[in-house]
Amino acid sequence: MKFLKSHFALSRSQQNGIFVLVVLIIIFQVILFIDFSDSEDHSDIQKTEIQAFQNQLDSINRISVNKKDTVYPFNPNYITDFKGYQLGMSVEEIDKLLAYRAQNKWVNSSNDFQKVTGISDSLLNKISPSFRFPEWTKTRNSTITAVESKPSELIILDLNSASANDLISINGVGEVLSERIVKYRLSIGGFLNPIQLNDVYGLSPEVIDRINLKFKILTKPDVIIRNINSITASELAEIPYINDVLAMDIISYRNLNEGISSFEELAKINRFPSDKIDRIKLYLAIE
Repeated sequence: MKFLKSHFALSRSQQNGIFVLVVLIIIFQVILFIDFSDSEDHSDIQKTEIQAFQNQLDSINRISVNKKDTVYPFNPNYITDFKGYQLGMSVEEIDKLLAYRAQNKWVNSSNDFQKVTGISDSLLNKISPSFRFPEWTKTRNSTITAVESKPSELIILDLNSASANDLISINGVGEVLSERIVKYRLSIGGFLNPIQLNDVYGLSPEVIDRINLKFKILTKPDVIIRNINSITASELAEIPYINDVLAMDIISYRNLNEGISSFEELAKINRFPSDKIDRIKLYLAIE
């Protein structure tokens, strides 16, 4: 017993230490289980902030739903790949339009646009209100409509006596081209065939077709058809499309070959304008 008592007997300082330890343990336990009064206030503040943020998100979503894409007025002739994609066109439809424009052709109405691209009626109805065409296309369309409804009122003019002002009435012919047509007509002594309009610089095939609808060669210039196998070099040089040097080359070729049997044979001559043989035939004959 004395042995056990010697081991469990505590000194005064040891008893004080144990007491302090027990007090500290009790304090920590109390701190852990205390329910702070401001926790609920803090939680309420967080809920209020979250609700306010949610209200902002809902407002933004409502604006996004009600917002409509704005398509500003544009000329459909200048639609790019990206613009066509934005409008809802397929790659094939965009390529058709770009290929058409690459031929220097123009779309002048919504119907033209649909014919060229092949877009559906629903897409055309959606985007056509934003189409803007030049003012002259409106005049052109109304003129074509009037001509189609009253074809008997179409007045045919003489291409060889038409003035520059007369020619300006054709869609695609401005002041520059009208003056150029008149000057070229004077330089060749008058048109013998409408095909000679192809030699006027700047006239596209479409514009030439429009000219031929309203203008015909009613009076032809006095031209003597000469035999290429007997014509002189000076007479040959007076013919449109043939200058002095080419005239001498033709005469030399004729002499070397003892005559010319066909117009196609002329293509063998150096510097001969083979692309204009059909026009040269208007002034020469082979006998």
